[in-house]
Amino acid sequence: MKVLMINGSPRKAGNTYTALHEMEKIFQAEGIETELIHIGNQPIRGCIGCRACMKKGQCVFDDLVNETAPKFEACDGLVVGSPVYYASANATLVAFLTRLFYSTPFDKTMKVGAAVASARRGGLTATYDELNKFFGISGMPIASGQYWNGIHGSEPGEAAQDREGMQMMRTLARNMTFLMKSIALGKEKYGVPEREPFDRMNFIR
Repeated sequence: MKVLMINGSPRKAGNTYTALHEMEKIFQAEGIETELIHIGNQPIRGCIGCRACMKKGQCVFDDLVNETAPKFEACDGLVVGSPVYYASANATLVAFLTRLFYSTPFDKTMKVGAAVASARRGGLTATYDELNKFFGISGMPIASGQYWNGIHGSEPGEAAQDREGMQMMRTLARNMTFLMKSIALGKEKYGVPEREPFDRMNFIR
């Protein structure tokens, strides 16, 4: 099994990385393969709503989004970590996720998603909620831990001093591992839930 981890912080080895790396150690101990992609410092533009991806099967802007797409398709779980900016996720990360989720035609149902937020003080839960929206709209079960998945720290490395936050990351990784393995067993025995054709309805008639 494999977990794809997205570091949305501009700092490659900052506090968001500290949180994700603590999860990574648990995944590896549980026999889960991991890959960490650092996107927070990349020149990634936002979606322009051109819908060219509907025909091309990938985003019209050929950058890290298209490079990541096959890795997303192949993974069993996705962890997305972000620092908090104005009670929101890093704008580069949001642009990346918006295009990644919208432009990829494969079924994301039953891939497990987990969101992690890092902040000096406040805005963790708002960012956590924002990131979970990507999973919820895609039929992805959302892994939870022992609290809302956040960690505190300002300067790089300070998050390691947040003992409860680090424990939260380990608990989240264990819970996510259990959920992925349980879903894999469920697929073998029961298959995946039946999906009705999408009944798209606008509110303007």
